[in-house]
Amino acid sequence: MIILGIETSCDETAAAVVEDVGDAARPWVIRSSVVASQADIHREWGGVVPELASRQHIRDICGVVEGALSGAGVAPADLGAIAVTQGPGLVGSLLVGVSFAKSLAATWGVPLVPVHHLAGHIESLFLHHGPLPLPAMVLVVSGGHTSLFDVRAPGAYRAVGRTRDDAAGEAYDKVAKLVGLGYPGGPVIDRLAKAGNDCAIPLPVARMTHPDRNAPLQKGQWDFSFSGLKTAVLRHVKAKGAGWTPSPGEVADLCASFQRSVVEALVEKTFAAATWHGATSVGIAGGVSANSRLRADAAAFGRRAGIPVYVPPLALATDNAAMIAAAGLRRYYAGVRADSRLNADAALRLE
Repeated sequence: MIILGIETSCDETAAAVVEDVGDAARPWVIRSSVVASQADIHREWGGVVPELASRQHIRDICGVVEGALSGAGVAPADLGAIAVTQGPGLVGSLLVGVSFAKSLAATWGVPLVPVHHLAGHIESLFLHHGPLPLPAMVLVVSGGHTSLFDVRAPGAYRAVGRTRDDAAGEAYDKVAKLVGLGYPGGPVIDRLAKAGNDCAIPLPVARMTHPDRNAPLQKGQWDFSFSGLKTAVLRHVKAKGAGWTPSPGEVADLCASFQRSVVEALVEKTFAAATWHGATSVGIAGGVSANSRLRADAAAFGRRAGIPVYVPPLALATDNAAMIAAAGLRRYYAGVRADSRLNADAALRLE
């Protein structure tokens, strides 16, 4: 079974070909994966501009899909299905991918499978590692999402936590912009933080839990919040005065302190939820899963707790179509199909 995946939820135009080879240990193999990034376009604006993103998707999508098919050495007749991100994301961007995928499916006479973007991130773990020990607690953390999912069976995702305000990656971008580090903020903050003192600035870590950790589960106990942390960084900068020009050391300390607070919140909450729900493994996916401290701290926490931690390779951490193809395979085998009425859904829920 060979499937073409198409991903256009935000500012990457991506296509990939994934094959189900029937190997129980590693059933899915990436035949090709092509990503056209728009980072340079949006950098001068300090963030993604939706209109610019959708227009660039239109320019790139034909070449990206052709590149994926060529790189995999397959023709349309070899495809068993086409998977496409239906949502959530920027509606204009999503519409480009959905419309293109519907046209291909109708022209080539192959089934069309709609995919939830976060399901793709979760399945990136299975795509790279093969079957994970289940049940698993999976953290999906990116610029637009910070959510916890209890995965009891392959393809069964139950949301148990989410961010109440900013996503973790969004907080990275906003803090980077505040300090003048440019866009995207995650990679540059991660790099500068390595030279800083992570205890130099006392920044808060939001913990929305019942005071008694042994009390019954409270609604929202596994939720995240990063708005207060972002505000604390803003107050720290304002307290320095309007003419403050931070030295490289001060910037590094601020980045390290901010990153410590974010990672501590993510790791602590994820493993607490894993313990509560009896998970036998932890997965971390999404763009922020590429963060070096998050990977190191999660691995160390997992060793102490005796829970294996799984993360995707960097190529599968950020938005890509291989993960959409993998999630599409999962849904295809579950009998999910879409017809010509399929529409993009910017607020699509993962049921």
